[in-house]
Amino acid sequence: MLEIIATCIDDAIKIEACGGQRIELVSGLTEGGLTPSYALVKNVVERVKIPVNVMIRPHAKSFIYTKEDIEIMREDIGIVKELKANGIVIGMVDENGSIDERNLQKLLRTAEGLDITFHRAIEETKDLVESIKILAKYPQIKRVLTSGGKGKPMDNLSTICRMIEAGKGKIEIMVGGGMTKETLAPVIKKTGTKEVHFGTAVRMNNSPFYDINCEKLKEIAEEYKKATEN
Repeated sequence: MLEIIATCIDDAIKIEACGGQRIELVSGLTEGGLTPSYALVKNVVERVKIPVNVMIRPHAKSFIYTKEDIEIMREDIGIVKELKANGIVIGMVDENGSIDERNLQKLLRTAEGLDITFHRAIEETKDLVESIKILAKYPQIKRVLTSGGKGKPMDNLSTICRMIEAGKGKIEIMVGGGMTKETLAPVIKKTGTKEVHFGTAVRMNNSPFYDINCEKLKEIAEEYKKATEN
């Protein structure tokens, strides 16, 4: 699955037209992605046929959330369900650098029936492999997005492979966070993952402030197709 970040309806239309297979819909791309507006979710879901997974992240301060934050996230998840999006993207940790299971369970109950990705908050935990084992206990969570730690995926291939092994048969590892056309095939070949995630690499000047470049996305989609056929 080739997942691409969208921040507006024009992005979403281009992603579908140029070879993307799933959309991660966010606002605040420069802040790592925040919850998009009701109207944006509604219009994107209505305009495209590929799956749309919506970021649920109320602020960029940290991935440690208060009771009030969690209630806002639950309300946002309810809205996403009403708008018939495919799924959500969530993540939270506690003060000890572990997965915040108590609050995770609250969100999972609200999100019943949705496709769920746990995002790069996992990289704020003390042990990525152990965190995968924890997340794998929850069948609702289909995948974890990660670069394997600090740096880009190509710097962390051994960790990514250990994460994949820890979640084998229970949870997928989607590699993202600095992916490029050039690193796509090597990452797939060395880790065996079939799920990859692109953000600024499909945009003009590789910048969050520029539009998606359809030619770049088409080239990445073609490279993905070749890499996953082998």
